Amino acid sequence: MIASQFEYLRQFLKTQSGLVITAEKQYLVESRLLPVARRHGLASLADLVTTMQRPGASKLASDVIEAMTTNESFFFRDTTPFAHFREVMVPAMLKARADRRAVRIWCAAASTGQEPYSLAICLKEMASKVAGFRFEILGTDLSNEVLDKAKNGIYSQFEVQRGLPIQMLVKYFTQKGDLWQINPEIRSMVQWRKLNLLENFSSLGTFDIVFCRNVLIYFDQPTKIDVLQRMSRQMTPDSYLVLGAAETVVGLTDSFRPVPDLRGLYQPAAAAAAAPRPRFQAAVG
Repeated sequence: MIASQFEYLRQFLKTQSGLVITAEKQYLVESRLLPVARRHGLASLADLVTTMQRPGASKLASDVIEAMTTNESFFFRDTTPFAHFREVMVPAMLKARADRRAVRIWCAAASTGQEPYSLAICLKEMASKVAGFRFEILGTDLSNEVLDKAKNGIYSQFEVQRGLPIQMLVKYFTQKGDLWQINPEIRSMVQWRKLNLLENFSSLGTFDIVFCRNVLIYFDQPTKIDVLQRMSRQMTPDSYLVLGAAETVVGLTDSFRPVPDLRGLYQPAAAAAAAPRPRFQAAVG
């Protein structure tokens, strides 16, 4: 693939998905897009680029985006955010939402569904504490392929072994041959929607908890700022934002402040300044 073709793909991916591909990642582009080219009957990446530039190539363009933005996910990834969810966020919401007894949660870039389902399992395990409350979980992603898998809730043995305690596997999944499907009671707790974070998402309404982990690291700084600013407008004043371990709002936006002593957890600036420091003891799970 010559430099001009690689540059076209870089600009296309940045414009359409926010994904920033550096020059040293050309090998990644080639390894992920060659199978796409072959599925469309194209002999090379040069042919793929040429075809993408013609009218009527929307399906090919969509497949290119999906191939390059499909990121791995696994159950209870990094453990700490889920401990924060159980021990800090949910108790705070039970107190703050005692009047309307409803909490909305958004998992942005939910990929194949392990994160939203992990949250649903947490809530199921807390059933006695959250009784009488309605928790709405929305998972979004720009890839139809990963959303289809998430909706079905079917995972390989390898996927369920990554982060999922064996007792939860037995309790909340049904084995189907070599695969495992998450039970209907958990699947029904999550709604799914296709969404590109670069586009207007104001129609989603407001949320009390937002998980946006391991997404911003793929964006350049102006895109990070834009997404965070727009996201802040979709969150209630006392809400929580959860980012990945390698991500931060510091130096990007004044709309959020870190929650003291809780890595990866943020609140709208006014709420974070007024809130007492939470007591938290890390837990495994």
